[in-house]
Order: sequence, then structure tokens, then C-alpha cells
Amino acid sequence: MSSDPAIAVRQVSKCYPIYEKPHHRLLQGLFRQRRTFYREFWALRDVSFEVAGGETVGIVGRNGSGKSTLLQIIAGTLAPTQGNACVTGSIAALLELGSGFNPDFTGRENVYLNASLLGLKRDDIDNRFDDIAAFAGIGDFLDQPLRVYSSGMAVRLAFSVAINVRPSVLIVDEALAVGDEAFQRKCYARIHDFRDHGGTILFVSHSGTAVVELCDRALVLDSGEKIFEGEPKKAIAHYQKLIYAPADRAPRIRAEIQGIQFLQESAPGPESTLPTDRTLGEDKNNEDVSEFFDPNLLPKSTVEYARCGAAIQNPQILTPEGRQVNVLVTGRDYVYVYEIHFTEPAIGVRCGAMFKTMGGFELGGLITHGPGAGVDYIPAGSVYQARFPFRCLLLPGVYFLNSGVVGSQNSEEVFLHRIHDLLMFRVAAKPVPDRAGVIDLSSSKSPTLSISGTPSLTAHDTSSEG
Repeated sequence: MSSDPAIAVRQVSKCYPIYEKPHHRLLQGLFRQRRTFYREFWALRDVSFEVAGGETVGIVGRNGSGKSTLLQIIAGTLAPTQGNACVTGSIAALLELGSGFNPDFTGRENVYLNASLLGLKRDDIDNRFDDIAAFAGIGDFLDQPLRVYSSGMAVRLAFSVAINVRPSVLIVDEALAVGDEAFQRKCYARIHDFRDHGGTILFVSHSGTAVVELCDRALVLDSGEKIFEGEPKKAIAHYQKLIYAPADRAPRIRAEIQGIQFLQESAPGPESTLPTDRTLGEDKNNEDVSEFFDPNLLPKSTVEYARCGAAIQNPQILTPEGRQVNVLVTGRDYVYVYEIHFTEPAIGVRCGAMFKTMGGFELGGLITHGPGAGVDYIPAGSVYQARFPFRCLLLPGVYFLNSGVVGSQNSEEVFLHRIHDLLMFRVAAKPVPDRAGVIDLSSSKSPTLSISGTPSLTAHDTSSEG
């Protein structure tokens, strides 16, 4: 990683004039500065940061926080109102679907158009065209007009051009979210390869897992201001606190985050004690992370399916002692519980629960009975309780639970009731420096590294050190 900044953003602000009526724009042109017919909207305010050569920096923030505006200024497609942004070396930006593409041109023609805009000469494009086409994988559509492409096909081609022009700096906005899973995995693999070979990346994503896995640092933007810059895990924790905060608490949480940033920037040295995610709002004398119930941790993406004689109600996560929680700790035992109210008789009843990531990836599920089994008969008016004991093996982050009840009708198993994203919970930010990803796969034994046939050297064995 180079110490010289590949990207330098210095006190960048962007203001847009907002006109209430169309003719006000004309009047403003006539009156110039003698009279104002608009109100100011500051999309960015005094944002400064640097990205070193070979570094990967993530940017997270709520919708409307100024992320895309900032990327456009860095990419040079938008001029700032104040400040400046400098980029050293060639740059390729994947900001939005179809940017730099002509919908009436074929995919092949758009490859040459877009690559030339990114600074490649005709001979260079000819040499790389086969790689671009192979990575995009859109087959015969390469010679069809772009207007007949799906959004996924368009982003395949756009990303393929951007990554194969081999820029010094790659800027990626959330555009990869529209690709299918296989293509997303291929894109992330190529981004990893680009980073490992010294490329500089500015990465915007709503996926906390992707930011933590990919980035060296992360910024949190809110209302056009940079409110935090630091370790990706801390940035994501602050970001998640902000987006799930109720409206009346958001300003206080934002102020807390800015206070942490100020303390970090003004700390006299490594011996200073800074507040962490664990100590914010909790007992600072408590040396361990504790589970608790946050009443504001409510899902906004719940989807309920039609009821067929049963209704799922009162979902809860309980500690072994019966205390309700929704902020969990890795490595501890819990019980997921919900009630089923039967309004009609049911036979062959069994229940399930599915754990999912923020992005909807299914991590694993639990069922009360296997296929072909279940409670033989439940009369109408009954209330049953489904209980799913589990050990939390998830690393810090936000997760969701699906729930479903099935029964037999006309010799076929059908859902009596099903709810997606019924319950949301968070795993507390407990430091786990030797683990990564989503699942805690650690054991009571330490990982080892040894030459075959010799004693293992564990992570805690220092006896061989001189």
C-alpha cells in the first residue's frame, strides 16, 4: 500500500438550488443575484478524507446521505460547489446502470464507446475485447441494442468494461446489487484480485458484511456530512445504530457517533480510553458484552402470507432463564419462541424457523418435526407454542428470522401461515479478531500450523520464539 494519496478529497461541499415552480428558474436567470427564487439544498458539507494507493475504503450511509454525489465529484462527472477532489492515475467508475452507455448502440459498440471514455485507445480495446465479452457472459446479446437488455445484463457489461480497462482507481456504487448471485460472486472475486494487485478501491454498499470483508477503512455519511471514519466494523456498527434508530433518537445517536470521532481525532496517544460500541448506552464498568432487549429494533421488511386456519403471533428470543432479548452475544444459548393460534382444525402440523442475513441469505433453519411427521391433530381454538433452542454462532451484525407453520390438506402439505422477516435481532459487537465472515466456526482448540509429521504450533504457543 502506497503512502501517497490516490484520492484526496478536501473540504468538498455541494449545493443544489431547489425551485418551487418551473418559472422561478427563468426568473432567477433574469434577476441574477439581485433576488433569490430558490432555496439551497446542501447534498454535501465540508467532506474531507484521503485514500492511499492500494487501499480499499468503504462508504456507508442512509439513502440521501450524499454517497452518490460524493462519488460523482471524485469521478469528475459533477463539479463541487466548494472544495476539490483530486485523483492520481486512471479511474474507472461504476456509478449507476447505463452510465456512459448509449441505449441505441449494441453491446459491442458500447464496449468501445465506454472503454474509450475511460482512456483506452482502439488497439487496446481490441486486445481486451475477448476478456470483456467473456466476463460479461451475455452471449449473442452482445450484438443487440442496449435498450433490449435487462438491468442485470447492463450491469454485467458495465462492470466488465470497468474492471478490464485495468484502472489505477476503481469506484463502485451499489450497482452490483442487481446482478445474479453467480455474477456478484465473480465480481467480488475480481475486486479482491484487483485489490491484491495494488489497485485502489472506493466502495459504496449497504452490505455491512461486504464492507467489513473488503475494506481497510470505512466512512459513515449522514445528511451530507462525514460523521465517522475508522475501522470498518465500528463504522458498520455506527451505521446500523443510525438506520434502525427511531426518528426522535436519531439526532442523539448521530451526536454520539460524532463525539466518538472527535475523541479519536483528538486523542493524545494509544493509552487514551475511547468509548466503544459496547460502552455506548451501557454500563462502562461492565467488562463483558451482555444481551439485552432493544424495543426499537423492529423489522420494516416483514411480509406476511395468507392465513389458512392458523396465525403466528408473539415471536420472541429468550435467554435460558426466560428473559426476552433481541441483542445477542456470540457463543451463548437462546430459545426462539412463537405462538400458533389455530382457527380451524389442523393435521400433520409442524413448524420451522429460518435465520437470514441482512441481504436475505439463508444461514440455516430449525424445524419441530421432520418431513412426514408432525402433530397428528389440533382442534380449532387451540394455542400451541413452538420453541427452537439454538446457540448463537453468528458474528456481530443484524439478522432476521422467518417463521412458518405447515399442515396437511387434501393429502398435500401446505403453509397454514408464513411470515418473512418476522423478527429482527442484532449480535453485539464483541471483539473477535481471529474470526471473520458471518458464522463463528471456532472451537475450544486453537488453530494450528505445522509441517506434516511434526508437532503443531498453535496461535498461543510461543515456546519456540527466541
